[in-house]
Formats: sequence, C-alpha cells, structure tokens
Amino acid sequence: MQNAFASKGGMLDLAGVDISGAPAVVQSIRGLLRAARRAGMLVVYLQVGYKPDLSDGGGEDSPNPRKELAIRLMRCKPELKGQLLIHGTWDFAIVDELQPCPGDLVIVKTRYSGFTNTALDAELKARGIRYLFFTGIATNVCVESTLRDAYFLEYWPILIEDATMHAGPPFMQQAAVHNVEAYFGWVTGARELAALLPP
Repeated sequence: MQNAFASKGGMLDLAGVDISGAPAVVQSIRGLLRAARRAGMLVVYLQVGYKPDLSDGGGEDSPNPRKELAIRLMRCKPELKGQLLIHGTWDFAIVDELQPCPGDLVIVKTRYSGFTNTALDAELKARGIRYLFFTGIATNVCVESTLRDAYFLEYWPILIEDATMHAGPPFMQQAAVHNVEAYFGWVTGARELAALLPP
C-alpha cells in the first residue's frame, strides 16, 4: 500500500491505471490493521523498491526491467527518472493512513513476490506462522504472486477480497479472486475476518 499504487500522482496513476477504488481499499485495510493488532497478530508490510541506480532491478539478462512498470516508465519518460519506487521517494513510501507501527515487520522487495530474495519465509517460520491474510494493490500482480509462493511454501493463504484492488481492467480482479479460490487458497471479506478476531 505505497503511494505508487494507491495515491494520485503515484506510479499506477501516472501509467493511466484507474485507482478510483484505492480509497475504499485503504479504509478496509485500516480497519483490519486495528483488529489484527488488537488480536496480537503479526502485521507484515511488503514494500517494493529499488536503489537509485536500479542495480537491484535486474540486469540485461533479467526479465524484470522489461516488465516492471516503474522501471519501464522511468526508461520511457526521462522526467520520471529516479522518482518511481526508488528508496526514499514519496512514490516508495507507504500511504499515510497505513503507516507501520512498532512491532510490525517491514520487508523491502525487488520482485513481485514478497518471498523472492527476501527474509519473509525465514521470519514467518521463526515465528511458527502458517496462516497468511493478504491485502493490498495490485491483486493480480504482487498480491497474487506472493500468495502463490506462499501456497507453494506450505502456508495457508487467505485473500481478503475487499481489501485488495487490481491493476488493469475489472476482470483482472475477478480472475485473481477465482484463481485464489479455485487453486491457491481461500477468499473472505474484511468484515468477516474482523468479526472472527478476538478483541
């Protein structure tokens, strides 16, 4: 839930993606964060970002620079160079309404999946965590990529449908939710989850 994905003037907005649903997703996640923290659950932020020289974005033999939207936009539009998902920039920052609290785990990643080249798996296993609840933007890109990897790593992934938003046409959300429900995990709503958490 970085400015890049959820805020006017962020990367998705600059790319012409409709982010009108982002404020509702922010509010859903905000309520879930309160309930999760009250219940003593670990809150994990996955924050995608790159060094200013993009040396961690992938070299000439990597597909990442050819598909990752921020890198592509900065290459196509020189005026955006150094501004999109670069460490320390506004675009990289988590939206004001959802700032991490002490005790939350913040993991910076350089690929769509939060498990790729990060300590996420080790951090979860060290705490004995097996059940993961997924929120965020974009459902069909980073959220689904991380959720699929979680499934392959023997976690139990649960997507919170109304606390996620797609990038692209509306059918992308429908397809991602269907993929999760049919093949990779479970799907529920923010209100349903909050009601099950102990006060």
